[in-house]
Amino acid sequence: MAGAKEPAHLKLERFGTVLRVTINNPRKKNALNRQAYQELGDTLVAANKDDSVHVVVLTGAGDFYSSGNDMVSAVAEEGSVEEKLARGNTILREMVRAFIQFDKLLIAVINGPAIGIAATTALLCDVVYMVDTAYFYTPFTRLGLCAEGCSSYTFPLLMGRSKASEMLLLNHRLSAQEALQFNVVAAVVKKDELETKLWHQILEYGKLPIGSIKATKRLTNRFQRDQLHEANDRETEALMGRYQTEESMNAVMEFMMRKSKM
Repeated sequence: MAGAKEPAHLKLERFGTVLRVTINNPRKKNALNRQAYQELGDTLVAANKDDSVHVVVLTGAGDFYSSGNDMVSAVAEEGSVEEKLARGNTILREMVRAFIQFDKLLIAVINGPAIGIAATTALLCDVVYMVDTAYFYTPFTRLGLCAEGCSSYTFPLLMGRSKASEMLLLNHRLSAQEALQFNVVAAVVKKDELETKLWHQILEYGKLPIGSIKATKRLTNRFQRDQLHEANDRETEALMGRYQTEESMNAVMEFMMRKSKM
């Protein structure tokens, strides 16, 4: 990854074989615009090809992991509605593909609320750690949209149909304690333990034999990658249809009006 252009919306730090990728837009609670999607996908693809990187850790700057899609930025982009939707859907699909195709150890450290696409992609990681005050929130039906980030497949697989439906259909906020109870995360930690305890533990993971990590990951993922790719393709196709419905347009406009008054 040497010589690569520094991304505008991510902070990249190397610690030996460990690459820490921090979503770095705290003014907007680490909301992700289209450029951030592109940068995140490109960073994962580059790290996957870089033999000196064994572990990638995803986290957020400040008090949020990420508040999800930056809708205000998406609406403000140039071009027709159809062009913006098609472009955004392609970038989304490719970013999620980068998560699915990542062959090395991918860890999410959920340092605060993870909303929408931030929550769904976090659960594509191999190991997820979460601070005790954080939560996962996927308000897709509230916005008139549908599941994304392979959540139509991963959520029922990880947490069972009923809890997954509560999240994907009823906009339930999954607390850190529930996430641990339903085997969504590996561990829940205190905020002040992130640097003092958890980070030292993660650095030790970087010393594990990478060939062994990749071999075991291939074995554990061999039944799932095709299903994840299919879920990603079907979800982005469904999203393209949902974006253009009056139901979704009204819900998104109402959301943006609420945001403007905050």
